[in-house]
Formats: sequence, C-alpha cells, structure tokens
Amino acid sequence: MSTTMEDAIRRNFADRSGTERPNTIESTNLRQRVRRVTAGPAELQQARRFRQASVDARAMERQCVLPAVSDVAALRAFKILRTRVLRRLDMHKWNSIAVSGMSVGEGKTMTAINLALALSQDVNTWVFLVDLDLQRPQIANYLGMSFEKGLSDYLLGKAELEDVVYNLQSERLGIIPNARAFQHSSEFLNSPRMGEFTAALEREMPRRIVIFDMPPLLASDDVLAFAPQFDSLLLVVSEGKSGRAMLRGAKEVLSEMNLLGVALNRSKERNESAYY
Repeated sequence: MSTTMEDAIRRNFADRSGTERPNTIESTNLRQRVRRVTAGPAELQQARRFRQASVDARAMERQCVLPAVSDVAALRAFKILRTRVLRRLDMHKWNSIAVSGMSVGEGKTMTAINLALALSQDVNTWVFLVDLDLQRPQIANYLGMSFEKGLSDYLLGKAELEDVVYNLQSERLGIIPNARAFQHSSEFLNSPRMGEFTAALEREMPRRIVIFDMPPLLASDDVLAFAPQFDSLLLVVSEGKSGRAMLRGAKEVLSEMNLLGVALNRSKERNESAYY
C-alpha cells in the first residue's frame, strides 16, 4: 500500500540548524499512572467481555487498517512502533496516549487504529481505543463498523460504559466508537460526564493502555482542553504535507504536554533488501 510507517517515531522536531530536539517533554502538572504490563490471574478473572464488533474487511483494506492489508513493510513498521511505544510508556509510567496530527489528512486515525491493533496482539497488553475526535469521528467508518450506541450516547447520559465498548478481534482490544459530531466539542471534553468516562476506563481490569484518537492539533482547542486527561501525545506527521512553519507552530502547543514521539507517515524512504 502507499501509506507506510517505516520511519515511525524515528524523526522528531529539528531546529533550522538541524539539532535534534528531545522527543519527550516532562510536565509536572500531568497525572502519572502506573501501567501493569502483565495481568495476573485475579485481574484476568475481572476482565469484562464486551459485545463483539461487526466490521467490514473491505472497508478496513480500503482505509489501510491492519491486518486487512498485506504490506509486509507496514506490518513490520507498526510492530516497531508498538515496541517503542511500550518501552516509553513503561519508562515514564504512562498509561494513556492521545494521537493527533497537525492538520486534516495526516493519517492520525489510521495510525491510532493500527497502533491499538498492534498493541493488542501482545498477549500481555490490553487496550481501549476511543474515538475522541468529536468534530469528525471516523474510527467506525475506517473499520466498516456497525454499532447501536457510542461515545455520544454516553456523554449525553443515554448509555453506560458497557453499552458503548465493543471488542475487536480479541477481548484485549475494546473499541469505543462515535457517530455524532459535536459543535462545542471542547466543552464536552471538559464536562463532568467525560471525567466519569475516563475514570471508568481506568477502573477496568486488567489495566489498559488507552488510546484517544483526537482532532488535529492546530484545528481546534480540543487537544489542549483534554490534555489534563491523558499522559502523552503521539504526533503523526505526513511526509510532503507537514511544513516547517506548521511544525514550529505545533511546538508551542506541545510544550504543555508529554510528547511520546513523532510518527512519520507516507514516507517514500524504503529499504527493499531481502531481510529489511
């Protein structure tokens, strides 16, 4: 496929001089949570089995969602991304990730879905994937997923957590889709009901890595509004689309968050050797 992540998290912001900047920004005002990598027998007994998601393999292939595509380089790149993400989460005792780009079309939703799938393939890792792009929810469309109730129903008080979580492929991956766009999205992100939602996710056993697919960083104030609720941010940058001026503008926003890393999307750089 044309969209690859071979350089996932390999590149970070650079000054004009070419000096590499740190890819992790420490912030003392963010909550630090301990993630349990390996679930014990007691935790596994507490694991809830949610209803299985009905998805469309053709839609997944069309949107480059793994494993519906057969691009070996992409499969390998997301495994590399998974390993690096797990190491950095463990290093900093982080438990949640917001995935965002800087503008529309960077590939942040595809990255969030494929990262969640790759993480859940690790038998010790349990994941929640939340469609938190309240202005333009897309996760269900990418998966060709049909569902009765989603995040909007929860936020409006019309559903509880067990009504809006769907297992995808395995019980270790829970998807919280959304079908309704909210005009005043940042207000909903700061609402008491959203606080109840994130707290409910944290209480689930085994403890999970929570991935929030969020709007583009520079398109609204949603990421800033929700920043106290997540531990780290993975920024998706599209080769040939994300200009230096846009990157410089994003650095101011990112200075208030823990930057997990930068994932390079649509890279034309490939290694076609027999092994790599």
